[in-house]
Amino acid sequence: GRYVLAVGDLEAALGVVTLIAMIEERYRCGFAMPFWSNLLVPIGIIASLTGYCTYRFRETRALSIGQFWEMRYSRSFRIFAASLRTLSEMLTNSIGPAVAARFFIYFLGLPHVVEVFGIPVSTFGLLMVIVLMMAVAVIWPGGKISLIITDFFQGIISYPIFVIFTVFVLTKFSWSGEIAPVLMERAAGESFINPFDVSKLRDFNLFATIVFLLGRIINKGSWIGSDNTGAARTPHEQKMSGILGAWRNGFSQVMCTLLAVAVITLMTHADFSQEAHEIRRELSSHVAEEVIESPAEIAAVKKAAAEAPLYKRNPGVDPAPSQSDNADTRFLSEVKKGLDAAGGNNETYHKFRTLYYQMMPSSAMRAMFPPLLGAVFCLLMAMLMLSTDDSRIYNSSVTIIQDIVMPLRGKPFSPKVHLLMLRLSAVAVAVFFFLASFFMAQLDYINMFITITTAIWLGGSGPVMIFGLYSRFGTTAGAWTSLLCGSGVSISGILLQRNWAGTVYPWLLEQGWVGALDRFFRGISAPFYPYIAWHMDPVNFPLNSRELYFLAILCGLIGYVVVSLITYREPFNLERMLHRGQYAIAGEHKQLKSPWSWSNLYAKLITITPEYTLGDKIIAWSVFFYSIVFQLLIAFVGVAVWQMIWPLSDEWWSKYFLWVNLIIASAAGVVSTVWFMVGGIIDVRKLFRDLKNRQSNSLDNGWVEGHVSVVDKNMVDSINKQTGSEK
Repeated sequence: GRYVLAVGDLEAALGVVTLIAMIEERYRCGFAMPFWSNLLVPIGIIASLTGYCTYRFRETRALSIGQFWEMRYSRSFRIFAASLRTLSEMLTNSIGPAVAARFFIYFLGLPHVVEVFGIPVSTFGLLMVIVLMMAVAVIWPGGKISLIITDFFQGIISYPIFVIFTVFVLTKFSWSGEIAPVLMERAAGESFINPFDVSKLRDFNLFATIVFLLGRIINKGSWIGSDNTGAARTPHEQKMSGILGAWRNGFSQVMCTLLAVAVITLMTHADFSQEAHEIRRELSSHVAEEVIESPAEIAAVKKAAAEAPLYKRNPGVDPAPSQSDNADTRFLSEVKKGLDAAGGNNETYHKFRTLYYQMMPSSAMRAMFPPLLGAVFCLLMAMLMLSTDDSRIYNSSVTIIQDIVMPLRGKPFSPKVHLLMLRLSAVAVAVFFFLASFFMAQLDYINMFITITTAIWLGGSGPVMIFGLYSRFGTTAGAWTSLLCGSGVSISGILLQRNWAGTVYPWLLEQGWVGALDRFFRGISAPFYPYIAWHMDPVNFPLNSRELYFLAILCGLIGYVVVSLITYREPFNLERMLHRGQYAIAGEHKQLKSPWSWSNLYAKLITITPEYTLGDKIIAWSVFFYSIVFQLLIAFVGVAVWQMIWPLSDEWWSKYFLWVNLIIASAAGVVSTVWFMVGGIIDVRKLFRDLKNRQSNSLDNGWVEGHVSVVDKNMVDSINKQTGSEK
């Protein structure tokens, strides 16, 4: 049902890694850029109201995304695409247990090594083992059903906790006295609150928003298949769960936003400068012990951190903080001097700096929360950690068995063996997560790391899914080209980024090519400055992950269209794959059609169909008015036009942020909390009734023959046998 899916999707999407990544990003670029994210509102709402990609995928009745690929393209493509997607998915998601384990180490102040039966053991490794064992324990009893039920109940429990932390932050810090001044006092072009003063922001800037917008459109269907996008009772229920997604965030986004505000205020406001300085010192020592191997270098970093002077700004007198000059950059410059003096290199400093910023939220919240609230926060983080890790392990394990192992085997499993293989695959994926988290260093912001690793798949998968579901001209050759082009750009970018400081840049310096390459990068990025600013740097590769992702999407899209047009021979039978027309299944759709007229124009525009009940129509219209009328037309377009006519002050923008992002969003959160709790309980009861009365079909296992699912082929053969028809 729609409410179970909507709440479960929220809990599965909001994890420890998501929260830490969001705070890390906001700590660098503030809250001005999310204003431009309102450009995504019509895209998200239109996609939800129309069921873009998800409705059609549910119509295919594919048990996994690979089954769809084989029905649309070929078995060999199914195996390759599933392998590429799983590699990308597992590399991306393996960071989750690592970030969660580190969060608890830094939040609780745990040592990096503990003794277990007298044997020294890495605390990081031990926590990851516990985290992953808990996730597998949830998966084994009932697979997707276990995850849906667990995520739903965790989501219901989480809502009251979101309220607690929202109230705490608003009572601990004064909006007008502490929060607003911190957000307003930034260098020109790097505002944390004014979206029309952000031209000098790097990494998380306007171009990054445009890339994110493009990715949302192109890759809407790229992750569907193993998650909840095929789990609804009917295509209509799937569509309604997506529409409810516009409401489901509730207090979660408010809480995450306020936690980011609290960390920024604590670490940068002059009144808390001494406390922030102590947090930086303790954090630096803890990070050095984890990422630096040389005892001399560790000692040098600790000494430099201990001796670093206190930075206390005099607001209104000293220069406003910027990305290049703030309390952290001054502190880190002292640390780097100490590290360099002890023989450290750029690669070591890069690892140190990355983890320093990543674990700052944990250290700041540890100092901020009283003990009892800290315990509640640990409970919340444990639930968020479990709900994300188990879903991601499950998704990868299903793809491996359904779309790689089974097609390579050449025949389907028996139901008993099939379930055993799925369970063993979950264990294997958990082991991979552990090894990848333990041995793979993450050298970028979390969101940037996620962007480039998912780009291995997302760089070329969008056209494969969109044209596969909506076009008759797309060919298998075009699909192969799209994936190879998109993944090629992304993998090349990853290799250059990871080896830049330690290998690539020193080699280029030795060859004397740095100057020429610097002029080349500056020249080709100059027309897009300051939103794209490429130049040679000894620590970072000139292109960031969002820019590499954009190039990968462009190459994949061009490759699919051009090669498909060259190799096109005859149209693909979409009706058969989507179970429409003569292939329709009774009960799946209401095939009624209503002509366009002035009286139903608005209903047509938001795709209200005969399947909608009165309650469905109320939900659709409420989402339309809140998202399109309020968020887009009033809070975005109206304000942007006002700004162009009569420029607004930073004080006005701080009030806008308070009302739109916190107060009104909190009100929506209160409504959705009660609404989804009641609807979810009703849906859970119905789910158990449906499971009790279900009729299993052993042929519905994901096997495909001649571009047709075996379960569909068997159904047609039975009908033909009964009617004596050959059609």
